[in-house]
Amino acid sequence: MTPHSVTLDLAGRTALVTGAASGIGRACALRLAASGATVRAVDRDTEGLEKLVSGAPADARLEAVTLDLTDLDGAERVAEGCDVLVNNAGLQVVRPLQEFPTDAFHTILTVMLEAPFRLIRGALPGMYQRGWGRVVNISSVHGLRASAYKAAYVAAKHGLEGLSKTTALEGAAHGVTANCVCPAYVRTPLVERQIADQSRVHGIPEDRVVSEVMLADSALKRLVEPEEVAEAVAYLCTGPAGAITGTSLPLDGGWTAH
Repeated sequence: MTPHSVTLDLAGRTALVTGAASGIGRACALRLAASGATVRAVDRDTEGLEKLVSGAPADARLEAVTLDLTDLDGAERVAEGCDVLVNNAGLQVVRPLQEFPTDAFHTILTVMLEAPFRLIRGALPGMYQRGWGRVVNISSVHGLRASAYKAAYVAAKHGLEGLSKTTALEGAAHGVTANCVCPAYVRTPLVERQIADQSRVHGIPEDRVVSEVMLADSALKRLVEPEEVAEAVAYLCTGPAGAITGTSLPLDGGWTAH
């Protein structure tokens, strides 16, 4: 397989990645598979999962699992037996608070906070039994600071940060680490869909959204690539990263340096 900058041997391990059909999740699934792990690629997008599996290297061990994470019981079951859990699945709605759809708020909190809780709940017993586990939660710069018009997303990511820290405190005695990776805007379908929403909310053309809204507070004036996030996830799964737990790793281009 293609060499990577982080040496990672997960042969014999099982990894689960949610939101694996595209974007960050796809990059993480391929990266962990390249390390030798058997990867359960979970997404509600069956077609996207099929493209992931068919486009992967021949020696990649990828198991496509179609699942809508609003099925919380299903989420808990699918995590049983995994050694590495990457909670990545997410969605976004950009609206002022007084106009924010209540059903969308509920769905975002369910998929991005309650489902990770249930996935962790399903994974921990096996991790504890084996004395080893890695939980990596794909948070966001919005898990560290807020932005206007994203009430549900910001609330979910702030909650995920707290859930991750609690997992770290409880898991430490069992060889389980839990950390958050906090990227700024990543070149993903989720971000591409936000551009139109941000254009409408801010009343500016779409071609000005990235430079004037998304990257306004970033020292690095470019989008983060999914593969960059996957490398950070990979590092947190290595043996030398065993003392890193309960932390949040920003990949924000200097956004939080302000």
